[in-house]
Amino acid sequence: MTTVLNPTLNREYMMEILRRLLDTPSPSGFCMEIMKLVRDEVDQLGYKLEMTPKGNAIITLPGSDKYDSGTLALTAHVDTLGGMVRSIKPDGTLRFTPIGGYAMQSVENEYCLVHTRDGRTYEGTVLTNKPSVHVHSDMRDWKRDEANMEIRIDETVKSKEDTEKLGIAPGDFISWDPRTRMMPNGWIKSRHLDDKASVAALFGLMEWMKREGKEPSRPVKIILSTYEEVGHGASYIPADITEMIAVDMGAIGDDLSTTEHDVSICAKDSSGPYDYGMTSKLIDLAKREGLPYAVDIYPFYGSDASAALRGGNNIRAALIGPGVHASHGMERTHADAVANTAALLLAYVMETE
Repeated sequence: MTTVLNPTLNREYMMEILRRLLDTPSPSGFCMEIMKLVRDEVDQLGYKLEMTPKGNAIITLPGSDKYDSGTLALTAHVDTLGGMVRSIKPDGTLRFTPIGGYAMQSVENEYCLVHTRDGRTYEGTVLTNKPSVHVHSDMRDWKRDEANMEIRIDETVKSKEDTEKLGIAPGDFISWDPRTRMMPNGWIKSRHLDDKASVAALFGLMEWMKREGKEPSRPVKIILSTYEEVGHGASYIPADITEMIAVDMGAIGDDLSTTEHDVSICAKDSSGPYDYGMTSKLIDLAKREGLPYAVDIYPFYGSDASAALRGGNNIRAALIGPGVHASHGMERTHADAVANTAALLLAYVMETE
């Protein structure tokens, strides 16, 4: 048994890479720029990265073969919630369709970027089509659904034709302003901590391995997926993988135990229970390493491991991640949760029994 107690994880590095990830727009299906960031950082760390045809990254960490149980996959997703232009309205505003599962009221009054197919970017604001209490007496009661929402672009447009002249068209991607705040006391609030906080934890693991000259007890493949928010992120995985840990945010609220300081261990989500042996081992390792953790059930949740299992892959799977409050809204976590997630993953990948 290998004990990793109190690894010297570089929190400053994890927070820096997290900020860069959050600053890079990446709604599902529009992850080209963030994958350039990922590739450049992986190159700096000296690991091998391959891209799958649909745009996922697979990073290989060679193992020492001390633990003969096949290849372990650690997966997190760089894609986020967002939108797409559905149509241009007669007054030049945009009707949009959501990418990912969120409540429309969670993006009302949010700033956004519209990304055209020819590479131009325009700022805008998400509003209802009855946006003012001084004009619309029923504004407060107006239903927040797709048909009643629009994007006001910050250009002088008065007609559909004016907007079309800007190069904006149906099918253009829309990204939300993350509004990231990283505070000196460790609190982090931002959109898209689901799941960029977990990606930062995985980079923290890789940075520690490289800095300490360590290698996992078996081969590890880190899969960074680009379509998780729409359900099929890691549906394909390489054939040598026998175990997968999905690293995704832990939900907070109702009867759940996870806090924003914990590493969350999910025993069951909407896809069913996770592997008994892997989940039990993660709990034991969290206890051994003295990590704040919680075990919870997420009935309205799915992960990249869920997608891999639905894709017919013959694997064992588990799910952990940093506790994140107000998921798919204005999210918040703490640097402790990111570091605790990285520490539990390190304990798992270094384990020899």
